[in-house]
Amino acid sequence: MKQQATEAIVLARTSYGEADRILTVLTPYQGKIRLLAKGVRKIKSRLAGGIELFSVNDIAYIVGKGDLHTLVSARLQVNFGTIVKDIDRTMYAYDILKMFNRITEDSPEPEYFELLRILFVALNDVSIDLNYIRLWNNMQLLKLGGHVPNMQTDTKGKPLTIDTHYTLSFDEMTFAEHTSGPFDARHIKVLRLALSLETPKKLVQIQGTESIILPLIQLSKTMLQEHARIT
Repeated sequence: MKQQATEAIVLARTSYGEADRILTVLTPYQGKIRLLAKGVRKIKSRLAGGIELFSVNDIAYIVGKGDLHTLVSARLQVNFGTIVKDIDRTMYAYDILKMFNRITEDSPEPEYFELLRILFVALNDVSIDLNYIRLWNNMQLLKLGGHVPNMQTDTKGKPLTIDTHYTLSFDEMTFAEHTSGPFDARHIKVLRLALSLETPKKLVQIQGTESIILPLIQLSKTMLQEHARIT
């Protein structure tokens, strides 16, 4: 029997039988896999501590003949326990797990695992406002999916300028000049940073973003819905 070892983040858990669970986990290089965790719901199970939600775990499993493998060991690497102390952060963390479970195929790029890890770190840091995490996550998912909006030129091919207002053409994923458009250079600057920054922490440090963060979250959410089919 072939045994594999990897880091893993639990995306979903389903009770099975009297004491077992079926897990869906995301790994860096082995994709998304399903595991049977035998006896894990028993009080004395040695596996239980290594399959907690909002955690990164080190696991080993025996490869099955089909798509269901057998978990043989699990060790907690890091638990982001501060997340569950805030109801809004907890609910968003659950939303993220469902989202990643939907959008990742059997062999997603390793970047999805790393993105999920960074999101847990950010959610665990109460100094990072949740809205900035939402925006950063949306823009990172657009980038991974190859749906980055054009933030250099408008629909007529002209460079975007500081003193112009814009709307976004979702079909072209490009800004269009409009005298009463809701977006301007401030919005575009924050979107660019949400794409380029490695974590959402530095977004919080940008002054004057409090009044525009919610419209940007809605904009990025709509882009995901239109192009990545993420809701």
